[in-house]
Amino acid sequence: MKELAKTYDPKDFEDRIYGEWMEDHAFHPEVDRSKEPYTIVMPPPNVTGNLHMGHALNNTIQDILIRFKRLKGYQALFLPGTDHASISTEAKVVEKLKSQGKSKEDLGREEFLKEAWAWTEEYGGNIKNQLKKLGVSCDWDREAFTLDDNLSKAVEEVFMELYEKDLIYRGDRIINWCPHCHTAISDAEVEHIEHDGKIWTFKYPLTDGSGYLQIATTRPETIPGDLAVAVNPEDDRYTDLVGKAIQLPFMDREIPIIADSYVEMEFGTGAVKITPSHDPNDFEVGARHDLGQCIVIDQKGYLNENAGPYAGLERFEARKKIVEDFDQKGLLVKVDNHHNAVGHCERCKTVIEPLISKQWFVKMEPLAKPALEAYQKGDLHFIPDRFGKIYSHWLENIRDWCISRQLWWGHQMPVYYCDHCDHVEVTTEEIDKCPACGGSVHRDPDTLDTWFSSALWPFSTLGWPNKTEDLDYFYPTNVLCTGYDIIFFWVVRMVFSALEQTGQLPFKDVFLTGLVLDEQGRKMSKSLGNGIDPLEIIDQYGADALRFTLITGNSPGNDMRFSIDRVEANRNFANKLWNASRFVFMHMTDDLYDLKDIKDLQLEDRWILSKGQRVAREVAEKLDHYDLGLAADAVLNYIWSDFCDWYIELVKPRLFSQDAEDKKVAVSVLAAVLKDILRLLHPFMPFITEEIWSKLPDSQDFLMVNHWPEEDDSYLDPEAEDKLERVQEAIRAIRNARAEMNIAPNKKSKTLLYSQDAKAKEALEGTEGFFKTQGFSTGFEWIENPKDLEGDHLSVVSQGVEYYMPLEDLVDYEKELQRLKKELGTAESELDRVVKKLANQGFVSKAPEALVAKEREKEGQFKTQIDQLKKRIESIENR
Repeated sequence: MKELAKTYDPKDFEDRIYGEWMEDHAFHPEVDRSKEPYTIVMPPPNVTGNLHMGHALNNTIQDILIRFKRLKGYQALFLPGTDHASISTEAKVVEKLKSQGKSKEDLGREEFLKEAWAWTEEYGGNIKNQLKKLGVSCDWDREAFTLDDNLSKAVEEVFMELYEKDLIYRGDRIINWCPHCHTAISDAEVEHIEHDGKIWTFKYPLTDGSGYLQIATTRPETIPGDLAVAVNPEDDRYTDLVGKAIQLPFMDREIPIIADSYVEMEFGTGAVKITPSHDPNDFEVGARHDLGQCIVIDQKGYLNENAGPYAGLERFEARKKIVEDFDQKGLLVKVDNHHNAVGHCERCKTVIEPLISKQWFVKMEPLAKPALEAYQKGDLHFIPDRFGKIYSHWLENIRDWCISRQLWWGHQMPVYYCDHCDHVEVTTEEIDKCPACGGSVHRDPDTLDTWFSSALWPFSTLGWPNKTEDLDYFYPTNVLCTGYDIIFFWVVRMVFSALEQTGQLPFKDVFLTGLVLDEQGRKMSKSLGNGIDPLEIIDQYGADALRFTLITGNSPGNDMRFSIDRVEANRNFANKLWNASRFVFMHMTDDLYDLKDIKDLQLEDRWILSKGQRVAREVAEKLDHYDLGLAADAVLNYIWSDFCDWYIELVKPRLFSQDAEDKKVAVSVLAAVLKDILRLLHPFMPFITEEIWSKLPDSQDFLMVNHWPEEDDSYLDPEAEDKLERVQEAIRAIRNARAEMNIAPNKKSKTLLYSQDAKAKEALEGTEGFFKTQGFSTGFEWIENPKDLEGDHLSVVSQGVEYYMPLEDLVDYEKELQRLKKELGTAESELDRVVKKLANQGFVSKAPEALVAKEREKEGQFKTQIDQLKKRIESIENR
């Protein structure tokens, strides 16, 4: 018999166990056509990242599902990997070079990419090692990286195919430009932040000298780029002005007044400036009216030579100068406060600049339609389903996706431009001559949006575009587990990409997690200083305690509050299981019964086995429906309450009895239940369960590759469950009543029972022993009528049965009276202190409101306590 350490210390075995799993390749499922596959691909964290609580939550959820399905007999694959994260990584490397007095331009592309690869190799392994600490059972043999050769090949194949289908094109369109990152970003990468700004109303003079037209704008800095003023064709105020011209102030340029239904008559003055090169809606208006383009803000956020007297000014400096100039010339009508959402770069938080730019785009409407239909037909499910509205809304209002980025780190565009003719060649092969004219060519320096490659993640990681066994067997995957904040960043793109390239959905279910908040309900952030490092928690309390904390009390899609108190409580739970297991091991031998061979089990045996069957089925059902928090609660209650607090206590007398046969039965049931408990808890707490399992006398393989508790209807025993639950409820009531009277545990009495319910009386037959060991009873006696009882009795009622315990057996009245009077004196003294404190106006007026409220609460509590003590004293004195 292997020995389990006396004290529970996760540091003794967590790293060792993970190493043993890795050495045995226990996480690596082979293709096995006789088994059903179950696949989850890990949302790839950035190579520059470190494990934070969001990662810990997300990966714990995925690992629970994988370990559960593995125990259920599936070939469960948890495929890990990392994302090259083009903008983030490039920014880190640029920052590093800057600290060395260098720039990426100084190095050139080739040398810069060497620096980026070096950075990735140095920091990219961080999160992998951290995930191992968490205990995730990833198949590290299949680990992927978005810049791996095969994944890069997949990216180029998709680009080629979409280009050949005319779904990728290059054109001049309004894009979101980040002046800090110096690259285009997609709509999904723009974070709209609420902002208290201004709306300025200006007068534009009519060229015929007949007056002015008032326009309102939130962006005066774009005025030099105005190419028209638009009004609604239905607006009677401006009917006579359509076709006339405006003298654009300070720009020595005339612009037309046009009519377009885009203009909302109720907004502002009903006349709007049209700046086609710096606003996406104005771009569309300009195209309809053939206004042309006038770019006045450059890629660094400065006004250019087209801005006339404002050339060279930073965009927000230009805003101030233009407002001042209009004001001095009497053309500023008014300034109003205006609350709106301003677009910021999701990564660096710089205010984005809408610019017309020549970029590469994906036509989204043809791709969005089947992705939307898949959800509408019910083939794609969101957990919780309310997030499906976000998915469908985004697809219904989708714009073409700008996929080119002005970066060097990432997948370079597979596009070549001829230096001599207009030919553009899209190819996966490197070329140095133009196929059309034979002249020299140059490759497009831009890289693809990071999300272009991660959109292919569910199938490119399994070998696509090659027809691999992995792809054929493990794809489509089963569930995607990710945060609700990247539905449109990533989920949408994976769905339409998979449907387009593979003809199948990449997964059936999308499980969305919430945020991990601090105890006060605030988002964890560096600025607030409230972030908690998961690795520090693991080091102090163990990975199992952290995992169980993240999953209990958690429901899909909802934010959760994280507290150290809960971590400590879950470590205590692990410790309780550890000690209970040691107790079982103390009595366990190699010679145990197979439960199938035992004909006559005791009531408590039948009860715990029946409960175990129900819990195993309940937990499996909850996990299948992604109710992981409820599943964990069910396991916790079964282990802590049913097994540790009740069954072990109920069975103890048999373990020390002279009946060797009955003792062997009890130990056999204990061992069988412990094994099933370890199986049930393993997905949630893999380390402690594996360590305890390894000490079992008949353990050979890892617990993680064992099996889920087997379903056996012969163990279901509703009658035994009913009997024991009646006993438990009655004993709890007796314990509570005794505790209220401060009756010492060594004081016992006979138990007198009364009931007119024949079923209740029958249910308690044969349970006297439980009341003797757990309910402080010296024996049972049924009575005909409680009114015939003499003397004082402690009484409780439970499920139709009245229980009476003679107080003369339990209480020394003189000592109890002395104790109560002493307690009363203390309470009255404390009440007097609180009353005087609250009567002190200096304290009430100067102390924090919360402290005063706490003292008032104490006042009420002491008054209640005094009232109860007086009643108990009176009852004893008058007995």
